[in-house]
Amino acid sequence: MPKLKLRKIIHIDMDAFYASVEQRDNEALRGKPVAVGYSEARGVVATASYEARKFGVHSAMPSLTAKNKCPQLIFVPPRFDVYHEVSTQIREIFWEYTDWVEPLSLDEAFLDVTVNHKNNPSAGLIAKEIQRKIFEKTGLTASAGVSINKFLAKVASDYKKPNGFFVIPPEQAETFVEELKIEQFFGVGKVTAQKMHDNRIFTGYDLKQYSEAGLVKLFGKAGHSLYLNARGIDDREVEPNRITKSVSTETTFLKDKSNRILLTLELYHLAKEVAERMNEESFYGRTITLKVKYADFKLITKSKTLPQKITHFRQLWPVAREMMKWVDLSGQPVRLLGLGVSNAGDGTETKYTQLELGLF
Repeated sequence: MPKLKLRKIIHIDMDAFYASVEQRDNEALRGKPVAVGYSEARGVVATASYEARKFGVHSAMPSLTAKNKCPQLIFVPPRFDVYHEVSTQIREIFWEYTDWVEPLSLDEAFLDVTVNHKNNPSAGLIAKEIQRKIFEKTGLTASAGVSINKFLAKVASDYKKPNGFFVIPPEQAETFVEELKIEQFFGVGKVTAQKMHDNRIFTGYDLKQYSEAGLVKLFGKAGHSLYLNARGIDDREVEPNRITKSVSTETTFLKDKSNRILLTLELYHLAKEVAERMNEESFYGRTITLKVKYADFKLITKSKTLPQKITHFRQLWPVAREMMKWVDLSGQPVRLLGLGVSNAGDGTETKYTQLELGLF
């Protein structure tokens, strides 16, 4: 069996982040089922409060389905500028302890505190301090998982939500994973879980009975990581300089559109949003990609690579507008429109030196 690399990894996951921010800022929403999103026919739930989750409402659920499950559900439009601001406050707390912070999204991140700015040998105490500081600064709760690698830390943070704290020490890692339901494995969705059930895999112990070759045969490349995860092993490093590979946005229309002028107007707003996010993230790429999904769900993408990086809206918009002229509107109307920028052309990577574990 491969030897475990002993790091001190924390995974912080904000509890129902968008919905919690809305409840914090609007007293009338507190204690009530809230969904961040739009209630229209083609709306989708971005985040649901824990009061809504009791009814089976969850993120990515169609708004109409959510409303059927919870008729008293309150929909609140997203305020991404506020979520970005709060996320920045939270990351500033992380950086008080370590530079090895890998954000996964606005509301979660991995931290490697094997060596940290506070010279605190206990990852568990650091995690508790971070939870306390987040609440003091933002009024929001976060769940924290602590272990020897990213896989276990992520599982641990999900274990006692909300406002949870859980540690998986190195000597208990393999036993803990054996008892874990396969649905609790990070990265195992409904389709994969069903395939596992079809092969009589219900727990980490069941998964562990398969050879690596057997898992690769069943699940493709994912079989390699499943084999290691079943043994509590994950060699991935926390990547503090995680490189943004693209910036994109898209919109699904309430009613399908076939008018090129109206679609071009929608594209204008998408281009504005992409340009703003590029500046926020200091990401500048050379390739523009237009995404179109028709009413029959046929999806097409068109890309154009420029000789120079796009740094302003005035560079992005003329090209995107020209690409819109290439789209065939003679058949099905358009259901979804998306725009993205990629291909930054920077290949620098930060290397990490493995450190041995002291006190956990």
